[in-house]
Order: sequence, then structure tokens, then C-alpha cells
Amino acid sequence: MRPGGALLALLASLLLLLMMRLLSCPTDAPARARILVEESRADTHGTSATLRTLRSPATQIPRTTNSTYLNENSHQLTEKCKNLQNDVKSLSNKTKGYSERDYLEVITSIQSCPWKRQAEEYENFRAKLASCCDAIQNFVVSQNNTPIGTNMSYEVESKKEIPIRESIFHMFPVSQPFAEYPYNQCAVVGNGGILNNSLCGAEIDKSDFVFRCNLPPTTGNMSKDVGSKTNLVTVNPSIITTKYGNLKEKKAAFLEDIATYGDAFLLLPAFSFQANTGASFKVYHTLKESKARQKVLFFHPKYLKHLALFWKSKGVTAFRLSTGLMITSVAVELCENVKLYGFWPFSKTVEDTPVNHHYYDNKLPKRGFHQMPKEYSQILQLHVKGILKVQFSKCEVV
Repeated sequence: MRPGGALLALLASLLLLLMMRLLSCPTDAPARARILVEESRADTHGTSATLRTLRSPATQIPRTTNSTYLNENSHQLTEKCKNLQNDVKSLSNKTKGYSERDYLEVITSIQSCPWKRQAEEYENFRAKLASCCDAIQNFVVSQNNTPIGTNMSYEVESKKEIPIRESIFHMFPVSQPFAEYPYNQCAVVGNGGILNNSLCGAEIDKSDFVFRCNLPPTTGNMSKDVGSKTNLVTVNPSIITTKYGNLKEKKAAFLEDIATYGDAFLLLPAFSFQANTGASFKVYHTLKESKARQKVLFFHPKYLKHLALFWKSKGVTAFRLSTGLMITSVAVELCENVKLYGFWPFSKTVEDTPVNHHYYDNKLPKRGFHQMPKEYSQILQLHVKGILKVQFSKCEVV
């Protein structure tokens, strides 16, 4: 056969094979046609033909503009979070009257930023507190730090003294009673109306140690928001005289109310003012006579004096610190992780919903006695520095 004839025979065989494949796979023909079209488009648009065939019709091509928008938002949020400390400091440095709106705007920004515990910041702040005040040794009056024969000066009325005779000395614990120190997770529960409908009760009760202030109610429906666990609760002596008639005719009501706190410590400022001493001692003797489960402790006046000087150096210059700030300071020294609930000195939420002063009533504090905005700005600084965490809204229920 001539060479040209052999070539023609080969081409004919190839053409026959191609026709047979097309006939046996008819559904591939349109696909092959699309590939040819895509390849021709690729030549003119510079897009890979292979990528075009891999893309499903349902696949959305990412928009560059959306990605850029998200990146810009993320960058703006990062910058805003970095500036939080300056924003909070500017609140505390205000010389004129504070505005709730200013605080609520800053708190809104704080809530949008992730919180993370900063171990170094925490250790530094804790060391400063220990250096000035040493809650571990001096937080409450004990036989170790206050021997018989001591002439104890009152915290506020510092020119007045009370001699520690044997009868008083035996009211004190031998040493500091917090044997499990340091506690891992502590909850400091304020009484702010922000706790209503917060569903924080279960989270609070999971804490290793729970501090409360001024004999707040924790039973019934309230417990789902505020919890029921109590390890230490402060008692304002004025409550003993006004609400419980100095434990004369209303002693039974007092014992019934404090029974809800289990075996908690009752902490009283017996040596802050001379007028507090009698009511505080009355609480001690009432519990002892009734063989109640609770134990009475007294704030050490020297500790409170030093703590007031510590916060004064940071701009809190009120007549007296609030119990909430006192207990928060103690908690930072006694605990590894501190979370605050119910700390909210404002009349509304960030969503403009009205808030009672307390979760159980709307009785406002005496004007000029505490310096709540200044105190709260300090607490916010501790939050943004990662030293402690403040719960600003409802708790997550698992």
C-alpha cells in the first residue's frame, strides 16, 4: 500500500472511534461543547478554563467589597477595644457632674469587646492591694492581729478608741477564718436592679465563694436571678436598729431571715463608728445565744483606713467607700478569679429600660455619702484591664 493510503486509513479509523464514543455517551457532548466555549472565553478574559469547569452554578463568588468592609469593621473594633482604658479614665477624670449617657456609651463599647483575664495585670494590682492593706491578715479583727489590752481606734472617728478587754477579745476568731484561700472562682453580688430577669442565679451558685452585701433577699423567685449560695454577707448596723428593732421584739424575724444564708459569715463594721459597736455586738450575742449556724466577723478598722487611702490615691474621695468596693477589694486578694454581678448605679440599661436601684426595691442611697460614679469608673477600669469581670447584662443559660 502507498504511504498516502496508509495515512488515510489511520485517519478513517480514528474518526470511526470518535463517532462511536459520541454515540455511546450522548450526555457528554454538551459538556464537551461547554468546555470548548469556556476555553475560548478564557483566551479573551484571562480566566483559567479549568477553574470555570470546577465552579458549581450554586457557588457564590466572594465579593471583594464585602470582604474589605468586614476587615475594616474588624479593624475599627480592634482599635475601639484598645482605646477602652482611655475612655474609662476620661470618665473618672471628669471634674463636672457625670452623665449617665457618657457611662452607658462606654459600657456599650465595653460589651462589644471580648474580655480576657490578664494574669500580669491581676498580679500587679493584687500586689499593690496586699502592700497597702493585706486583706489576708488584716481584713477582719482576729485574736492574732488584736491582742488583749489593745486600744483600738475607730475607722472614721479616729480620735475615739475602744479598749479590747477579754470579753470583747473572745468575740474574735483566733485567726483569719478563710481556710481555703485562695479561692478559685468568686462572685461578688451587688444589689442592683440590673439583676432582675438576669437568670444569673445558677452561674453565681457555681462559684467557690459568694460575697453579698447588706442582708439582701435570696429566696423564692429571686434566686433564679441572684442565686442562693452565700459564704459571706455584710450587715449594716442601721439595718439592725431600723428593720429589726435592735433585736428586741424582732429578734425572731432576724434569725429567720439570716437562716436563709446557711452557715455564712456575717460581717459588720463594729469599729467604724462608735454608734455601730452596740448593734454589732448585739448581733454576735444573739447568734451565740440562739446557737445559730452563722458566725459573726468584724471589719478591722485599720484595714478599712488603709483601703480608703488606697482608693483615694485613685480619685475616690467620698466620705466613705461603699460596701461593694470594700468587698471587691477583699475578693481580689482572696480569689484567683473575681466576677461582679448586680453592680449598676444607673437608672436605666444601655437599651434605655428603666432599672430599680435595688433588685428588691427602689430605695435610693443617701446623697453625698458614697461616690458611686467615681467608684464605678474604677471598677470599669479593672474590667477592661482584665483584672476582674463585670456582668453587665443577662447571663447565658446552658
